[in-house]
Amino acid sequence: MFTGLVEEIGQIKSVQRHGASLRLAIGAAKALEGTKIDDSICVNGVCLTVIVHDKDSFAVQAVDETLRKTSLGNLNVGRRVNLERALRPTDRLGGHFVQGHVDGVARIVSFENQSSGKLLRVELPKALLPFVIPQGSIALEGVSLTVARIEGNHLGIALIPHTLASTTLGEARVGDTLNVETDLLGKYIARLMQFSKEGGLTESKLESWGY
Repeated sequence: MFTGLVEEIGQIKSVQRHGASLRLAIGAAKALEGTKIDDSICVNGVCLTVIVHDKDSFAVQAVDETLRKTSLGNLNVGRRVNLERALRPTDRLGGHFVQGHVDGVARIVSFENQSSGKLLRVELPKALLPFVIPQGSIALEGVSLTVARIEGNHLGIALIPHTLASTTLGEARVGDTLNVETDLLGKYIARLMQFSKEGGLTESKLESWGY
């Protein structure tokens, strides 16, 4: 489990194809503090397992299922990536619960300069729209963000200068694809509502529970 608060920007040192999977070596510093083999690190929003590491880098392997659902297959040597170590129970939860289980990819439609920061507009796959609400949380490239507006299948997200400077979103360009993870709570509620017609869950029950 992660928070969507990027700890540092790492850099891809090598990309190796192993059958249908991809092995990535990533240069890092802070993300290596206390990191052991089998630990999880969120790379551009994707939860991956550390399979080897040294003093200034670690390696992960993305299998074919992960490559189909994410943009990791587009990474090349020198590319910078957002990194976050797994959440410890004693940490403050400054963002929102992020699993690192990517739901799909969004395409950047535009960047609009604002008096402070930028407004990012992305085109979201229609299948993910039911899980997104205005002022709700969403993770793009592993970054916890707030949805400012929804217009059809386009989302508007306000990026403050700090986010632009401390994550790879400041380097993104129109047409780029971003890994998307919608809010965990919304996905569970939507799943439960599928069974409401069978009497297992109703809107009135959800309201009584505070949803």
